[in-house]
Amino acid sequence: MFKKIFEYAGPYKKNMYVATVVVLVSVLMGVLPFVLAYQVISPLVMGDSVETEFVLLRVIGVLICLVLQAFFYGWGLSISHKAAYNTLLRLRVSLQKKFEKLPLGIVEEKGTGTIKKLFVDDVDSLELLLAHSVPEGIANLLIPLVIYVAMFCADWKLALMSLASIPISLLSMVIMYSVGMKRMGPYYQSAQKMNNTIIEYINGMEVVKVFNKDADSYERFRKDVSDYRDYTLAWYKAAWPWMAIYSSLLPCTIILTLPVGAWFVLSGWSTLPNLILVLCLSLSIGMPLLKSLGFLPTMPQLNYKISALEQVLDAPELQQTEDAFHGKDDTITYDHVSFAYQTTQPGPDGKPVVIEDEVLHDISFTAKAGQKTALVGESGSGKSTLAKLLIHYYDPQKGSISIGGQKLCDMSLEALNSRISYVAQDQYLFNTSLLENIRLGRLNATDEEVVEAAKKAQCMEFLEKLPQGIHSMAGDAGKMLSGGQRQRVMIAAALITEPKLLIADEPTTALDVTIQAQILELMQSLQEKLGMAIIMVTHDLGVIADMCDEIIVMYGGRVCERGTAEDIFYRPHHEYTKGLLRSIPNVDRIGEKLIPIPGTPINLLNMPKGCAFC
Repeated sequence: MFKKIFEYAGPYKKNMYVATVVVLVSVLMGVLPFVLAYQVISPLVMGDSVETEFVLLRVIGVLICLVLQAFFYGWGLSISHKAAYNTLLRLRVSLQKKFEKLPLGIVEEKGTGTIKKLFVDDVDSLELLLAHSVPEGIANLLIPLVIYVAMFCADWKLALMSLASIPISLLSMVIMYSVGMKRMGPYYQSAQKMNNTIIEYINGMEVVKVFNKDADSYERFRKDVSDYRDYTLAWYKAAWPWMAIYSSLLPCTIILTLPVGAWFVLSGWSTLPNLILVLCLSLSIGMPLLKSLGFLPTMPQLNYKISALEQVLDAPELQQTEDAFHGKDDTITYDHVSFAYQTTQPGPDGKPVVIEDEVLHDISFTAKAGQKTALVGESGSGKSTLAKLLIHYYDPQKGSISIGGQKLCDMSLEALNSRISYVAQDQYLFNTSLLENIRLGRLNATDEEVVEAAKKAQCMEFLEKLPQGIHSMAGDAGKMLSGGQRQRVMIAAALITEPKLLIADEPTTALDVTIQAQILELMQSLQEKLGMAIIMVTHDLGVIADMCDEIIVMYGGRVCERGTAEDIFYRPHHEYTKGLLRSIPNVDRIGEKLIPIPGTPINLLNMPKGCAFC
């Protein structure tokens, strides 16, 4: 464990060694007063004459030792803390670099609470190991060992008596560790779950209030917080009795030395000066022993946390190279792609078990360059997962995805991102100016380029009405803008990268009909003016019926229909597709023909010539 930490310490490892030596001197200064006390007590007990100057020098020596003990202790901890926090800095940077190489989907699955706990709480907890356990634990353990060697040299029988409290203390400590380790897994899992629930509870407060779900939401919040409390108390309750035993018995190094040693002296097996020396030294090591072993209860926690950190570091990295894009065009090909989300749950024996939920099954299709392609299907059909695989959120377990014949895993993320822009379903804006939110797409973009992207995304019509125009603040999570306005700002941020392909995941969700029409018109305009390919992910077949060159209908993680709008609308053969057609407003279906409901206009479909009712 120390070896792994020292790897992260790098050049600060030597500071830990120096800190250990300095604290070692501090502990030694705490032992010397007992030796000085022996020099005064021994002649007095033996009836020898002791001069006042002799005693005074020992008293002054004790005071000097106490001052030096405090000085070296503070100096040692100052060095160790500097090394500790620089090590934590290096560890966090190492984690951050590793997270950049991990699939973004895996990072999102961990949840904000878990990642926050990992980067903040778990890493901070290592400070105890680095700044205290290493220098203090080692120093407080080495000094008693040296003193025991001295005591055995003086009188091995009396020294053996001073060891009597250690076996019982160690036994209780081992039992405490054994009991604690069994409860540690559920404890940390409950802590992660509580963190995620608290963050979700706060972020979802608006939705909870709007739908009057305070009771349900609070019940989950209360349950997870209560579970964390119960697991914590159960852990401590199991460890407390054993902790009390070893912390009470361990310092009692004279529990047998005094009575048995006195009998040895009376029997002539030991001398009185040796008994006094052993008693003084035994008293001097009680506190160092307790301190050294006092850090051991933290070791199981630290082992668990370091293991958790290493599991993150050992997670499979996203498959990519440093190569640039060299595909022949921007045609996208899914070649027998299968994908399963993986979750880790505790098994019957407490060990983590990986559970796979396959959401895509042998998907193959091609989206041609420069065309508009729609991925349609109900929630959970796999359409959003297909889009996320295309922007390399994950690596598929089977099959491959390529652009222009070049596989995603054979190019760098930078090369991929230079060709693809992704407009997510959740339009999150940072609480900074709208100009800076758009510039996030390309940080080196000039103000003029940002304004040009805003014009292409049709943002100027509402930006010009704001008090500070494009320099107006977006507010927390973009609350100063409407849903449609946020969507267009996100599209502007995507366009500033000058992509060849734009992916829009549910771009019209939760928008009214007028705003939906504006967004769809914008998509149509972008494709015509810029010649980029567009992939739209939606659950509403009617929304994209008249604007896409090809429609791919997903059902149960498989492609159940694909073709042009005419293919899908007039020659459907899959029951799920028929259901989608029946769900389109103002349209009814009889047999193989689409007919309008009497008295209602068809305003979502531009039917080609030759259709059933043209």
